[in-house]
Amino acid sequence: MKKHIICFGDSNTHGYCADPADTVDGGIRFTEDERWTCLLQKELGDDYLVTEEGLSGRTTCFEDPLTEGMSSLPFITPCLKSHEFVDLLIIMLGTNDTKDRFGVNAECISYGMGRLVKKAMDTDCWAPGSKPNILVIAPPPIGDEMPNTEVGPGMGEHCVEKSKRLAACYREQCELIGCHFLDAAELGCEFNNVDYMHLTKKAHATLASELAKRIPSYL
Repeated sequence: MKKHIICFGDSNTHGYCADPADTVDGGIRFTEDERWTCLLQKELGDDYLVTEEGLSGRTTCFEDPLTEGMSSLPFITPCLKSHEFVDLLIIMLGTNDTKDRFGVNAECISYGMGRLVKKAMDTDCWAPGSKPNILVIAPPPIGDEMPNTEVGPGMGEHCVEKSKRLAACYREQCELIGCHFLDAAELGCEFNNVDYMHLTKKAHATLASELAKRIPSYL
């Protein structure tokens, strides 16, 4: 059976494109030839199955008062069970958690990630004879100019500061829990210069390439 990898995240896993000029068909979602999840499948090859589970607006554990169903906690178990057996779960979340309306700092967001990881670990979905295997990826920090864009009012003025602290907080949580950790910014990924909070096409390719190098060592 193929090694099964679940990529669980928000709009940056779903492939939202804030700059239509950055995608080949001018749409608002990167194509299957551009999204990091699809590129990862191509780079890993036929011995792997990469499943894309991205939802725009998704958070680690915080319920959005404006849009229902954004918290990962109620969904992670049925999601993983529907895709069993799972060999590796990749979680890249946190950008939406920085929204001012949630009223939490970077440390609290990392606690939310820790809670989500622990719930995933406790889910009976892992390949027979294996232990829970989870990689947390910290998204790049939101760009300083984001508050001046169209999405600024909805995100709030404190998002940038919180997002810059997220990777360090995630790293600490992952060390405590015992799961893999990567910082997307350290891998060379960056957000665009339109809304400053979504990956560029180049960043999608970089993330896929860097993950393809590392994933075999996780399995």
